[in-house]
Amino acid sequence: MPQKDTITFDDFTKLDMRVGTIVEAEKMAKAKKLLVLKVDTGLDTRTIVSGIAESFTPEEIVGKKVTVLINLAPRTLRGVDSEGMILMAENAEGKLVFVNPDENGVSNGEGIS
Repeated sequence: MPQKDTITFDDFTKLDMRVGTIVEAEKMAKAKKLLVLKVDTGLDTRTIVSGIAESFTPEEIVGKKVTVLINLAPRTLRGVDSEGMILMAENAEGKLVFVNPDENGVSNGEGIS
């Protein structure tokens, strides 16, 4: 994938990325790729719709610490308001992996910069 357009430092500082924990997860009805997640961001618990259902089951991700973009404008996906984005990477085999803050001492709500 080629590099995207260059942004300024001020553009980067607009992103509010925080550590969160997935506290609930379920498959979205009639959607092959979507999971509906409840994520504790340290500030609140919010709903995030994520296209990770082909890579993860709801059961295996509950309790997982994740990186969350919390100031993304809400978007309605199949009737569910999604209030953020879980940051993911794709490995060499094309499998999705979490951008993982699972270190000891990292709490929900901690900022990522």
